Amino acid sequence: MRKIEYFYSAHSAFAYLGSARLMEICRIHGCQLDHRPMDLRPVIDGVGGLPVDGRTRAHVDYFFGREIERWSELRNVPVIGHRPTHHDHALELPNGMLVAAAQQGADIDRLAHALLQAHWRDDADLADAPTLARIAVAVGIDAAPLLGAALSTPVQRQHQANTREAIDRSVFGSPTYVLDGDMFYGQDHLEMLERALAKPFATHRFKNP
Repeated sequence: MRKIEYFYSAHSAFAYLGSARLMEICRIHGCQLDHRPMDLRPVIDGVGGLPVDGRTRAHVDYFFGREIERWSELRNVPVIGHRPTHHDHALELPNGMLVAAAQQGADIDRLAHALLQAHWRDDADLADAPTLARIAVAVGIDAAPLLGAALSTPVQRQHQANTREAIDRSVFGSPTYVLDGDMFYGQDHLEMLERALAKPFATHRFKNP
């Protein structure tokens, strides 16, 4: 079975916009997602990107406003009409819950989609344990063992390792998909990812001076 490495954050708008399509692609092509939940801000810092609060208003309005609206319509994925109320809350708990799900063999595909959807469709606070429990239970996942492990040293160590790996591999942001070593950044490249599953792209030859 082919594997797609999936670098993302539990609160990522663009990971949410591509989530259902990504799962569909995996079903069609019989491939497995290797989830790598990561701390997004140091990853962006690592490639020289600016945090949202360091960008111009025009850039924020376009990239985190108009782009979200258009992709929401194109992919038929509902989103709230504003930046989620709790978007700046810490990510250790929701990302840790996802890491724990991977370690414990829970249905991480279903859980990841549910967390992303709850944040961007329902304005859920992903740093709130009872909220996370309700989201998990609603999709048939036992939340207690995942939340019990989410902030544990082994789980957070893996979370940090995912983040370090993303920085070392120059991941640009969330979501990033890697297939056979070839990186596809952004949910707007999902169609390219699907093409690569059916027919690999030619070997990379372009060289920058």
